[in-house]
Amino acid sequence: MSSKKLVEAITLGMIDKKAENIVTINFANTKNAITDYFVICEAANPKQTEAIADSVERFARKELKEKPIHSEGKENAEWIILDYFNVVVHIFQKEFRESYKLEELWSDAEINKKVEKKPIKKKPVDDKGNLFKGTGNNNSLFIFLGITVLFFILQFASNQELAKEISQQRFENKILSKPGAVEKINIVNNKIVEVFIKESYLSDSEFNDANKAKGNRIFNAKESPQYFFKIGSVEVFINELNELQKNIERSKRIPVFYEDRVDVFGELLGWLLPLLIIVGIWIFIFRRMGGGSMGGGGGIFNVGRSRAKLFDNDKTKMKINFSNVAGLEEAKVEVQEIVDFLKNPDKYTKLGGKIPKGALLVGPPGTGKTLLAKAVAGEAEVPFFSLSGSDFVEMFVGVGASRVRDLFAQAKQKSPCIIFIDEIDAIGRARSRNANMGGNDERENTLNQLLTEMDGFDTNAGVILIAATNRADILDPALLRAGRFDRQIHVELPDLTEREDIFKVHLKPIKLGKDVDIEKLAKQTPGFSGADIANVCNEAALIAARKNKEEVSHQDFHDAIDRIIGGLEKKSKIITKTEKKTIAYHEAGHATVSWMLEHAHPLVKVTIVPRGQALGAAWYQPHERQITTKEQLLDEMCATLGGRASEEISFGKISSGALNDLERVTKQAYSMVSYLGMSEKVGNISFYDSSGQGQYQFQKPYSDETAKLIDAEVKNMIEEQYTRAKKLLRDNQEKMNELAELLLKNEVIYYDDAENILGKRMFSNEYEEEVQRIRRRNKERLQLQKEEEEKAKKEAEEKAKEENKDKK
Repeated sequence: MSSKKLVEAITLGMIDKKAENIVTINFANTKNAITDYFVICEAANPKQTEAIADSVERFARKELKEKPIHSEGKENAEWIILDYFNVVVHIFQKEFRESYKLEELWSDAEINKKVEKKPIKKKPVDDKGNLFKGTGNNNSLFIFLGITVLFFILQFASNQELAKEISQQRFENKILSKPGAVEKINIVNNKIVEVFIKESYLSDSEFNDANKAKGNRIFNAKESPQYFFKIGSVEVFINELNELQKNIERSKRIPVFYEDRVDVFGELLGWLLPLLIIVGIWIFIFRRMGGGSMGGGGGIFNVGRSRAKLFDNDKTKMKINFSNVAGLEEAKVEVQEIVDFLKNPDKYTKLGGKIPKGALLVGPPGTGKTLLAKAVAGEAEVPFFSLSGSDFVEMFVGVGASRVRDLFAQAKQKSPCIIFIDEIDAIGRARSRNANMGGNDERENTLNQLLTEMDGFDTNAGVILIAATNRADILDPALLRAGRFDRQIHVELPDLTEREDIFKVHLKPIKLGKDVDIEKLAKQTPGFSGADIANVCNEAALIAARKNKEEVSHQDFHDAIDRIIGGLEKKSKIITKTEKKTIAYHEAGHATVSWMLEHAHPLVKVTIVPRGQALGAAWYQPHERQITTKEQLLDEMCATLGGRASEEISFGKISSGALNDLERVTKQAYSMVSYLGMSEKVGNISFYDSSGQGQYQFQKPYSDETAKLIDAEVKNMIEEQYTRAKKLLRDNQEKMNELAELLLKNEVIYYDDAENILGKRMFSNEYEEEVQRIRRRNKERLQLQKEEEEKAKKEAEEKAKEENKDKK
């Protein structure tokens, strides 16, 4: 019901005392309808009317709290409506306000109107504090949705007011059985039969489910059918209808009309709805193009913008500094100098020096290249742009070069600053020299733009580029030349003392037991990177938590190292006694031979519990050599063959358990002969290709005769070391057997167990002596550095005092 009709009804009810005829379904909707009517008819201020409406509602509820339910059955909500209308009718006119004592209510409404404040809408911003682009109103989207919903409503509304669908059998058996009940039949589009029942028969019980509507309000139809059903053939239906009415005079038979009806809204919906969907998708896409839902850097039109993350203020400042970077002393010195270049440029330029334009961090994965860059971001008091090499790659042509230009344009505005590109090999790979081989033109265009920005006609003073990669060998030579990446900082795997420092950093947040020995942990993790050591610490904490321990013990670290190196123990794996004995003697052979050789790695732990792909495993403590002699390599080869030799001596037969040993020995022998020139017959020749292009060649870089000679030398070298291993084992067979039996019994043996059986190793440990010397040197260096810092601090304080005296 409209607002005007509702007000008229309430007024009529008040005058004629027929309020019981008014059915109030929803108080809030009714209240709003009355208020809207007065806003329109009385031209009142909408804000004022809203304030009055709230005040009137409170007034009416307060008045009716003490009144009982009306004797005629009206509930309080309905009387609130009547009081509400009564007050609103009189409150707009001053004389009525005075007579009805509504001035206080009016003044309350005025105060509410004045106090009301419009809420401030905050504009959405991205994580950098920039306003989102294209964030206007969504009127077009709402209009699109509104039109779609309207069409669906109209479609469903038209169907709702159609007649009741019945079967043709019911029409023939039930409806036609009442003579004179059917007024007419309408056949629509030769498919649907509409049945019109005379109004005098609608009260019959047979027609209780009939459509009682006299017309279709939406389509302004004069009448609506009561029933309808579908037919397959008009001719068949007419014949059946005539057959049923054959005993009735023609003049009294049911009139049949034919009508071709077009479903306007269905037709419109058929071609307009797909168009609306296309328009909606078009609006959605272009909103995203403008960055409306993707922030400042999103959208197709913003695809050429740099995706670098900027660290420029306290909120975005990196919390990592050089104190969080353990080891890497030489690399830290180089990187700290770059930071100093930007902090104190005059210190270098006054002597005629130029600030380097770039530095390349090179090293294996996990050695801390990205961590060094984060430390630079934390230490440098200049803007720091960080992104990955893959951030320049996009599905659109020309985007990479555009992002490079935008990155350096932003950097120039923020100079002096630092740009860090992680994994630069994604865009810095060497360009193809052969056009027929095909190449990545988009990547090469990006690289060309980077080369131009780093050292082209335009100068980028105050912008230093730091990049990281573990594949420096595949980078383009033009990228590595002086003037672009002036410095290559090699970040190597940490040595023993550096691993100790790294362990100290990662063990800080872990609750350690008293038996944890950091020196032993460093010795047991040769070749581990900083990331591997962090993983060991985390894995040890997880193992301790799994065992419900209060602290992490040294054994937990042992288990973590074993799990990372060898994999998870497979105690449930089915192994026969014979196989277990073969594995035990195999591992005992490795341990015995390595113990008896000077240059072989000393034993740490041996186990016959299956781990990963291995049925048994032995852990050794390798010396971290910078160069390796032929004797050292031959001793390692002999120790590796000790397992196969032990099987042959102990059982008189060999097994497939030595597959991995033979593979390693063969590769090592080929390297010694063809790469390192350690064969007298082949000579001092190396066929090693440091460029890495040799793997794509179809021919070997040596003749067939040389290949035969290399094969013969490799075979002789392996056979000599195998014979040597068997001799060592025969000379110490009793000790080897005792070690194997202990291994069968305990499944795991350690260094002390081997020393009790095989005796103390007689070889001097020159490596350990050198480690101790380096420890002492590092300790002295740290002490000296601490003294220098304290001295500099005192000098700065004295200088500040003198300046204060001069000012006074």
